[in-house]
Amino acid sequence: MVRGTCSKLWTSVVSRLPHGSQIASESVRGAELAAAPPWIGCESCVEGENKVCRCECDRGMAELKLQAVEEENTGANSSFAHAVINMVGMLIGLGQLSTPYALENGGWSSAFLLIGLGMVCAYTSHLLGKCLDKSPKSRSYTDIGQEAYGSKGRIIAATCIYLEIFLALVSYTISLHDNLSIVFPGTWISARWTHMSSPQLLTVIAVLIALPSLWLRDLSSISFLSSGGILMSIIIFASVALTAVFGWVRSDNEIPALRIRNIPMISGLYMFSYAGHIVFPDLYKSMKDPSKFTKVSIVSFTLVTALYTALAFMGAKMFGPGVSSQITLSLPRHLVVTKVAQWATVLTPITKYALEFAPFAIQLDRSLPGSMSSCMRTVVRGTVGSMLLVVILALALSVPYFEYVLSLTGSLVSICICVILPCGFYTKICWPSLSKPLFLLNALLIGIGCVLGVFGTISSSKSLIKSLQGPTSA
Repeated sequence: MVRGTCSKLWTSVVSRLPHGSQIASESVRGAELAAAPPWIGCESCVEGENKVCRCECDRGMAELKLQAVEEENTGANSSFAHAVINMVGMLIGLGQLSTPYALENGGWSSAFLLIGLGMVCAYTSHLLGKCLDKSPKSRSYTDIGQEAYGSKGRIIAATCIYLEIFLALVSYTISLHDNLSIVFPGTWISARWTHMSSPQLLTVIAVLIALPSLWLRDLSSISFLSSGGILMSIIIFASVALTAVFGWVRSDNEIPALRIRNIPMISGLYMFSYAGHIVFPDLYKSMKDPSKFTKVSIVSFTLVTALYTALAFMGAKMFGPGVSSQITLSLPRHLVVTKVAQWATVLTPITKYALEFAPFAIQLDRSLPGSMSSCMRTVVRGTVGSMLLVVILALALSVPYFEYVLSLTGSLVSICICVILPCGFYTKICWPSLSKPLFLLNALLIGIGCVLGVFGTISSSKSLIKSLQGPTSA
């Protein structure tokens, strides 16, 4: 049931995108990254695990499974060019807003860290492809985790996935709060029953506008919004590029060479920018020729790393020490391109909530009793989603520090998903044929990932706590 739902959602996204490409932006991750458990036949079925139930006691479930298999087989039509576009679309997202801030705070030499992490993530995406080669039954990130370490591997992978979704939604909401005050300058709203400021109330209103989408049971009805995230990212990059090229900001700031004490925190910001590995198995399965997946990874990460590096240098050079943690907040407010970029930043989170909530909704539907009516399922799902969104809103308004939350997400979760787990999965699955140099390389990357993750988490947590203890402004 879960896999069939995911497949339908993915197919719906595909059908709405130009030229048949299966672009999945950061928002689509929610629908694909919470991989379902292996297919399970009915209780009296004697078929082995991961095989379609052929008995007669649950014909509806068997039909869903067979339909999912057919969709997988017919969906493997992505060419090399389409796969590159897909992967680039998966990678570009919220993280690009903070790259100028990260480069200025880390120094121009921290660009080597940005490029290095891009190379490492390209390599680990290659490892995921090799894992899928070795275990054809695996269809998702958590399937690979189960193939490597059994149920513990699946639980660890799923925990990281859900935690990343939650923290990413908090970051989106903080970004929404920060940009709304710029999009609606001078707007004054008050409510007698609350002490919230106008920007906070505007954020609440925006979240309430997005809230009804969580009650939609048919996820495919809102999956087309995923393509909007890519368009918004392009608009933001173009706005910064135009501002730099046409000299609308004439300051020419010097970027420091290196600020070593800031490296742990900015490593989390850089790492979050490359978070996309969770949907790479789906991309692999959609390719006509999966043997080209490694080349797709190399080309895609090269393009994305070049874009991030260019954006980081442009933003840091233009605004220097005054660059905001979100580059859109630093752009001159009187420019038309700035207004367009800020609206793009505001609209992006509103379109994300329902799609990012999809994994929770799928798992929730699966855990509900089969005898429950469709109407009651919708009520339960909508209620749980609304409560979760309220918690996310409360956290975002209480912890309005975009750079620290994003860095914490990258250091605590993204580095596990993008570096540590893929290396661990590959080492376990391919152990019989693993050469010693390759083993040492993977062990080294796991060690580096753990060091960056631990120190990055400590650094961003300390900065976050220190900011919360000081005076805050809405």
